[in-house]
Amino acid sequence: MRLLVTRPEPDAQRSAAKLRARGHDVSIVPLLRVEMLHTSLGEGGWCAVAMTSANAVRAVEHHPRLAELVRSPVFVVGRRTAEAARAAGFVNVTSADGNEQDLARLIGARLRGSAGPLLYLAGEDRQCDLGSDLAAAGIRVSIVEVYRATKASRFPLQAEQALIDGRLDGVLHYSRRSAQAYVDCAVAAGILDRAREPFHCCLSSQVAEPLITAGAADVRLATRPEEAALLELF
Repeated sequence: MRLLVTRPEPDAQRSAAKLRARGHDVSIVPLLRVEMLHTSLGEGGWCAVAMTSANAVRAVEHHPRLAELVRSPVFVVGRRTAEAARAAGFVNVTSADGNEQDLARLIGARLRGSAGPLLYLAGEDRQCDLGSDLAAAGIRVSIVEVYRATKASRFPLQAEQALIDGRLDGVLHYSRRSAQAYVDCAVAAGILDRAREPFHCCLSSQVAEPLITAGAADVRLATRPEEAALLELF
Protein backbone atom coordinates (compact mmCIF):
# COMPACT_ATOMS: atom_id res chain seq x y z
CA MET A 1 0.00 0.00 0.00
CA ARG A 2 1.00 3.62 -0.53
CA LEU A 3 0.98 5.26 2.90
CA LEU A 4 1.65 8.70 4.34
CA VAL A 5 3.10 9.10 7.86
CA THR A 6 2.40 12.52 9.36
CA ARG A 7 4.09 12.30 12.79
CA PRO A 8 7.12 14.41 13.74
CA GLU A 9 10.72 13.33 13.43
CA PRO A 10 12.49 11.25 14.65
CA ASP A 11 9.46 9.03 15.34
CA ALA A 12 8.33 9.27 11.72
CA GLN A 13 11.46 7.45 10.53
CA ARG A 14 10.95 4.67 13.05
CA SER A 15 7.32 4.19 11.98
CA ALA A 16 8.21 4.29 8.30
CA ALA A 17 10.85 1.60 8.79
CA LYS A 18 8.25 -0.70 10.34
CA LEU A 19 5.85 -0.11 7.46
CA ARG A 20 8.49 -0.61 4.78
CA ALA A 21 9.49 -3.88 6.44
CA ARG A 22 5.89 -4.98 5.81
CA GLY A 23 6.23 -4.16 2.13
CA HIS A 24 4.47 -0.79 2.04
CA ASP A 25 5.49 2.26 0.00
CA VAL A 26 5.84 5.01 2.63
CA SER A 27 6.12 8.79 2.38
CA ILE A 28 6.97 10.91 5.42
CA VAL A 29 5.44 14.35 5.83
CA PRO A 30 5.91 15.58 9.42
CA LEU A 31 3.05 18.00 10.03
CA LEU A 32 4.38 19.02 13.44
CA ARG A 33 7.88 20.32 14.15
CA VAL A 34 8.99 19.69 17.73
CA GLU A 35 11.18 22.28 19.43
CA MET A 36 12.78 21.67 22.81
CA LEU A 37 12.42 24.44 25.39
CA HIS A 38 15.22 25.21 27.83
CA THR A 39 13.28 25.87 31.01
CA SER A 40 13.82 25.78 34.75
CA LEU A 41 12.35 22.82 36.60
CA GLY A 42 11.59 24.79 39.76
CA GLU A 43 12.56 24.00 43.32
CA GLY A 44 12.39 20.21 43.23
CA GLY A 45 11.09 17.98 46.01
CA TRP A 46 8.75 16.17 43.63
CA CYS A 47 6.94 13.02 44.68
CA ALA A 48 7.14 11.77 41.06
CA VAL A 49 7.43 12.85 37.43
CA ALA A 50 4.76 12.49 34.72
CA MET A 51 5.25 12.54 30.95
CA THR A 52 2.71 12.06 28.17
CA SER A 53 5.13 12.05 25.23
CA ALA A 54 8.56 10.76 24.32
CA ASN A 55 9.25 14.37 23.29
CA ALA A 56 9.28 15.29 26.97
CA VAL A 57 12.00 12.70 27.56
CA ARG A 58 14.07 14.09 24.69
CA ALA A 59 13.65 17.59 26.10
CA VAL A 60 15.27 16.70 29.44
CA GLU A 61 17.74 13.94 28.54
CA HIS A 62 20.56 16.51 28.49
CA HIS A 63 19.15 18.74 31.22
CA PRO A 64 21.64 19.69 33.97
CA ARG A 65 19.20 18.27 36.56
CA LEU A 66 18.70 14.95 34.79
CA ALA A 67 20.42 13.04 37.61
CA GLU A 68 17.84 14.45 40.02
CA LEU A 69 14.97 13.63 37.68
CA VAL A 70 15.92 10.00 37.08
CA ARG A 71 15.90 9.27 40.81
CA SER A 72 12.18 10.06 40.92
CA PRO A 73 9.42 7.57 40.09
CA VAL A 74 8.07 8.41 36.64
CA PHE A 75 4.58 7.78 35.27
CA VAL A 76 4.06 7.81 31.51
CA VAL A 77 1.10 7.47 29.19
CA GLY A 78 2.29 4.57 27.03
CA ARG A 79 4.94 2.03 26.16
CA ARG A 80 6.86 4.17 23.69
CA THR A 81 7.35 6.93 26.26
CA ALA A 82 8.32 4.30 28.82
CA GLU A 83 10.99 2.93 26.48
CA ALA A 84 12.37 6.42 25.88
CA ALA A 85 12.41 7.15 29.63
CA ARG A 86 14.34 3.98 30.44
CA ALA A 87 16.81 4.69 27.64
CA ALA A 88 17.40 8.16 29.16
CA GLY A 89 18.24 6.63 32.55
CA PHE A 90 14.93 6.61 34.42
CA VAL A 91 14.73 3.40 36.44
CA ASN A 92 11.37 3.42 38.23
CA VAL A 93 9.05 3.77 35.22
CA THR A 94 5.34 2.91 35.26
CA SER A 95 3.23 3.08 32.11
CA ALA A 96 -0.54 3.54 32.00
CA ASP A 97 -0.55 1.72 28.62
CA GLY A 98 -3.42 3.92 27.55
CA ASN A 99 -4.38 7.57 27.20
CA GLU A 100 -4.09 10.64 29.40
CA GLN A 101 -7.20 9.73 31.39
CA ASP A 102 -5.73 6.30 32.14
CA LEU A 103 -2.54 8.01 33.29
CA ALA A 104 -4.46 10.33 35.62
CA ARG A 105 -6.29 7.36 37.16
CA LEU A 106 -3.02 5.46 37.65
CA ILE A 107 -1.28 8.41 39.29
CA GLY A 108 -4.30 9.14 41.48
CA ALA A 109 -4.36 5.56 42.75
CA ARG A 110 -0.61 5.40 43.40
CA LEU A 111 0.11 8.87 44.80
CA ARG A 112 -3.11 9.88 46.56
CA GLY A 113 -2.35 12.27 49.41
CA SER A 114 1.35 12.70 48.57
CA ALA A 115 2.99 15.67 50.27
CA GLY A 116 5.26 16.73 47.44
CA PRO A 117 4.05 17.94 44.05
CA LEU A 118 3.98 15.85 40.90
CA LEU A 119 6.26 17.32 38.22
CA TYR A 120 4.48 17.17 34.85
CA LEU A 121 6.95 17.61 31.98
CA ALA A 122 4.52 18.85 29.37
CA GLY A 123 4.19 20.21 25.88
CA GLU A 124 3.18 23.82 25.31
CA ASP A 125 -0.05 22.69 23.62
CA ARG A 126 -1.76 19.79 25.37
CA GLN A 127 -5.16 18.16 25.62
CA CYS A 128 -5.04 16.75 29.13
CA ASP A 129 -5.26 18.75 32.36
CA LEU A 130 -3.49 16.63 34.95
CA GLY A 131 -3.79 19.40 37.53
CA SER A 132 -7.57 19.30 37.50
CA ASP A 133 -7.74 15.53 37.05
CA LEU A 134 -5.56 14.88 40.11
CA ALA A 135 -6.91 17.59 42.42
CA ALA A 136 -9.58 15.24 43.72
CA ALA A 137 -6.85 12.82 44.80
CA GLY A 138 -5.12 15.55 46.78
CA ILE A 139 -2.15 15.64 44.41
CA ARG A 140 -0.59 18.97 43.53
CA VAL A 141 0.79 19.20 39.99
CA SER A 142 3.69 21.42 38.96
CA ILE A 143 3.50 21.86 35.17
CA VAL A 144 6.75 22.67 33.36
CA GLU A 145 6.55 23.09 29.58
CA VAL A 146 9.65 21.49 28.06
CA TYR A 147 8.75 21.34 24.36
CA ARG A 148 6.45 22.85 21.77
CA ALA A 149 5.07 21.40 18.55
CA THR A 150 4.50 23.85 15.68
CA LYS A 151 1.98 22.93 12.98
CA ALA A 152 2.93 23.00 9.32
CA SER A 153 0.92 25.52 7.28
CA ARG A 154 1.24 23.80 3.88
CA PHE A 155 1.93 20.35 2.52
CA PRO A 156 5.25 19.84 0.72
CA LEU A 157 4.61 20.02 -3.02
CA GLN A 158 5.33 16.32 -3.54
CA ALA A 159 2.75 15.28 -0.94
CA GLU A 160 0.20 17.76 -2.26
CA GLN A 161 0.59 16.38 -5.78
CA ALA A 162 0.32 12.79 -4.53
CA LEU A 163 -3.04 13.64 -2.95
CA ILE A 164 -4.24 15.45 -6.06
CA ASP A 165 -3.27 12.48 -8.25
CA GLY A 166 -4.85 9.93 -5.89
CA ARG A 167 -1.52 8.20 -5.31
CA LEU A 168 -2.04 7.54 -1.60
CA ASP A 169 -4.05 4.66 -0.18
CA GLY A 170 -3.89 5.62 3.48
CA VAL A 171 -2.66 8.16 6.01
CA LEU A 172 -1.49 7.44 9.58
CA HIS A 173 -2.34 9.96 12.30
CA TYR A 174 -0.76 9.80 15.76
CA SER A 175 -2.06 12.96 17.44
CA ARG A 176 -5.07 15.25 17.26
CA ARG A 177 -2.86 18.24 16.40
CA SER A 178 -1.22 16.48 13.46
CA ALA A 179 -4.64 15.34 12.21
CA GLN A 180 -5.87 18.94 12.45
CA ALA A 181 -2.72 20.08 10.64
CA TYR A 182 -3.49 17.60 7.84
CA VAL A 183 -6.99 19.05 7.43
CA ASP A 184 -5.72 22.64 7.63
CA CYS A 185 -3.01 22.01 5.02
CA ALA A 186 -5.58 20.42 2.71
CA VAL A 187 -7.88 23.43 3.08
CA ALA A 188 -4.97 25.82 2.44
CA ALA A 189 -4.13 23.95 -0.76
CA GLY A 190 -7.77 23.76 -1.86
CA ILE A 191 -7.67 19.95 -1.99
CA LEU A 192 -9.77 18.92 1.00
CA ASP A 193 -11.94 16.65 -1.17
CA ARG A 194 -8.86 14.78 -2.40
CA ALA A 195 -7.30 14.67 1.07
CA ARG A 196 -10.42 12.98 2.46
CA GLU A 197 -10.26 10.11 -0.05
CA PRO A 198 -7.52 7.85 1.45
CA PHE A 199 -8.34 5.77 4.51
CA HIS A 200 -7.23 7.41 7.75
CA CYS A 201 -5.80 5.31 10.59
CA CYS A 202 -5.98 7.09 13.95
CA LEU A 203 -4.50 6.25 17.31
CA SER A 204 -7.71 7.17 19.15
CA SER A 205 -11.15 8.71 18.72
CA GLN A 206 -9.72 12.04 19.91
CA VAL A 207 -7.11 11.93 17.15
CA ALA A 208 -9.83 11.18 14.60
CA GLU A 209 -12.09 14.12 15.48
CA PRO A 210 -10.68 16.68 12.99
CA LEU A 211 -10.87 14.14 10.15
CA ILE A 212 -14.44 13.11 10.95
CA THR A 213 -15.47 16.76 11.22
CA ALA A 214 -13.84 17.43 7.84
CA GLY A 215 -15.92 14.66 6.27
CA ALA A 216 -13.38 11.87 5.79
CA ALA A 217 -15.39 8.75 4.98
CA ASP A 218 -12.97 5.96 5.92
CA VAL A 219 -11.62 6.74 9.40
CA ARG A 220 -10.24 3.74 11.31
CA LEU A 221 -9.60 3.71 15.05
CA ALA A 222 -6.95 1.65 16.80
CA THR A 223 -8.36 -0.67 19.47
CA ARG A 224 -5.76 0.65 21.91
CA PRO A 225 -3.65 3.82 21.77
CA GLU A 226 -0.36 2.33 20.61
CA GLU A 227 1.33 1.93 17.26
CA ALA A 228 1.04 -1.87 17.12
CA ALA A 229 -2.75 -1.51 17.17
CA LEU A 230 -2.60 1.21 14.53
CA LEU A 231 -0.72 -1.08 12.17
CA GLU A 232 -3.43 -3.72 12.54
CA LEU A 233 -5.93 -1.45 10.75
CA PHE A 234 -4.79 -2.24 7.19
